[in-house]
Amino acid sequence: MRKTVNKILPIPNVLDALNPFKVKKQRIMNFNPVTGVASREPAQASKITVFDYNSNACTEKVLQSLSDVFPYLESSHKSWINIDGLRKEDVHAVCEHFAIHPLIEEDILSLGQRAKMDEIGERLFCLLPMLYFNSDASTIDQEQVSIVVGANFVISFQEDPTRDVFDPIRDKLMLPGSRIRNGSMDFLCYSLLDVIVDSYFVVLDKLGERIELMEDAVQHYPNTRTLARINFLRRQVFLYKRAISPVRELMNGFLKSESDLLEDKVTKYYKDVYDHIIQCNDLADNYRDMILNVQEMYHTQLNLKMNEIMKVLAVVTTLMAPLTLIAGIYGMNFHNMPELTAKNGYFYTLGGMGILLIIMILIFRKRGWF
Repeated sequence: MRKTVNKILPIPNVLDALNPFKVKKQRIMNFNPVTGVASREPAQASKITVFDYNSNACTEKVLQSLSDVFPYLESSHKSWINIDGLRKEDVHAVCEHFAIHPLIEEDILSLGQRAKMDEIGERLFCLLPMLYFNSDASTIDQEQVSIVVGANFVISFQEDPTRDVFDPIRDKLMLPGSRIRNGSMDFLCYSLLDVIVDSYFVVLDKLGERIELMEDAVQHYPNTRTLARINFLRRQVFLYKRAISPVRELMNGFLKSESDLLEDKVTKYYKDVYDHIIQCNDLADNYRDMILNVQEMYHTQLNLKMNEIMKVLAVVTTLMAPLTLIAGIYGMNFHNMPELTAKNGYFYTLGGMGILLIIMILIFRKRGWF
């Protein structure tokens, strides 16, 4: 199976001055080698949380040992196993015990994977990005989430053990009579996908706020710093669009799947998430067009500013041209110029030049040239 490996190349420091948010820029070069090797660094911290539940009760446990997860394969209850922080040995042990195909294991450990959905054996697998908006740097942080669905369990793998968007799911599992408690494992999978896609709207709203602020900045401060901020924001919109676009295919895979793990009555819920991701893609396209319009507005403002400068220079040049002509005529050193012998010729000349200047200014003002 071909994997995508990301190679990070730093951009020269001379460009750091154009980064208004003080974020170190990187250029990502993607290439697909013939053989894929998982290059993930093992997580420094790992946390395993299990929600063991049925329609009558729900128990949350934080496991201290990986081997404590294994009995949940044969549990009579339904189980959601959430593994925060990925280590190759732990992922391999879990996949081997829960009969998860090695190809799925490779996808879980790989970096930079495109969102996808697979059905291998008696397991459903999906992988997609979880997005966060970093308000301090105005950047989009991305975390890869993998979900494996079995007959009586759902296992989710997360990269970052410090944050996620699954708190609403945890709260609902603790509520007696909630749909998640009474639903099957495919409904739990739907719920996880639903909160992830809903978080995309939160990030999108933050990007929209930044675009609105950028529109005001272009109107008042059309300078190189503003242009750098526009380009930076356009890159974030592009990264957002690239991250969420494949999620549509992922949801379409669930809708077309004929797996026994997916009940017909749950399909309409996946259709709702499918509609949401289409809406996200449409809004992302709109925001991309908006940021391009902001960039065009910047160039328009810059051209208007330049036109104003050229207009002022042209008026000044036009006003000074007759005066320069008169000064040049009387600056010639001919002995037979009659005005040279006039007693007050100097003052008459200056006065005439001043009157001419005033007349020209009045004419230009009347024509609305300035």
